[in-house]
Amino acid sequence: MGLLSWPYPEESTGYWGETTSTIDWCEQNYVVSPYIAEWANTISNISYLIAALYSTRSTYRNGLELRFYLIGAGYALVGVGSSLFHMTLQYRFQLLDELPMIYAMSIPVWSLICETLDEFGTGRENEKIRERKKFKDEIYTGSIIFAIISIVSWVYLMWRNTNVHEVLFGILVVTVAFTAGLLTYRHVLSYETKRNLYSSMGIGVVFFLSGFVSWKLDIRYCSFWIGFRRNVLELPLGIFFELHGWWHMLTGIGIYYYIVYLQYLRVITLGIENEHVFIWRWKLLPELIPKGMAVGTKYSLKLFGPIEKQNIPTTESRKTK
Repeated sequence: MGLLSWPYPEESTGYWGETTSTIDWCEQNYVVSPYIAEWANTISNISYLIAALYSTRSTYRNGLELRFYLIGAGYALVGVGSSLFHMTLQYRFQLLDELPMIYAMSIPVWSLICETLDEFGTGRENEKIRERKKFKDEIYTGSIIFAIISIVSWVYLMWRNTNVHEVLFGILVVTVAFTAGLLTYRHVLSYETKRNLYSSMGIGVVFFLSGFVSWKLDIRYCSFWIGFRRNVLELPLGIFFELHGWWHMLTGIGIYYYIVYLQYLRVITLGIENEHVFIWRWKLLPELIPKGMAVGTKYSLKLFGPIEKQNIPTTESRKTK
């Protein structure tokens, strides 16, 4: 034991009692606090909350639609549910972690499918008829997705097989990627705009895949990680090598990048992209902002691009040039 490190205590049964969840992750239970079963896996969920709150702030500032508020609320619920699950290892909170992941991902699936149907269903009908048809498509699509999610949720509750949850979540992720890519291909003609969109989504995918690898390494080599943390690193350094916690952190960041991608794509498909600007704070963090807003940090207009030296002009001032 060094001056700034101390050995891991033995696992114990803490404040929340015996584990009732169907999954007990590689992080040893109650070795940091008697009130938190898995310390690192609990705290790391803050990434979901930060992504949800910051993207919801952007939704409000840009005057975007209700669907983006729902996306933010969905991922905030995932963060809260996952924290409660890892803190207690109780089955009721496991469901509050896993099921909201499906529900939160269903919202962009619904939004993108409706946009795709509207894109391919455009005909010569007048605006009033077209809007009525669009509303019906949104109701029908939402009802079908809700029915599918409800049935699968019921099957999962009865069967308690995590493969059901993982397969459905994977299908939803692929659906989002495919439909978003299709809409980008059909709507985005500008090279600069397409580059920003694909950069944002690409970085999001890298973070997601990195998180997935961390998750699988945590499961596959659990005994190695436990021995490495206990016998080599000790506390508190061992906390930083809880790989399931890195799954939370990395996917939380990936979620933010993909939400910004969806926000930018949405204003393009609505034809109001001239009212907004896509920036990269510190050349790396994407954000959609309204034109004329003062940017209080360094930013570029493309990933790793040159730093802009002036505020973004308003829509009116650009039109006068």
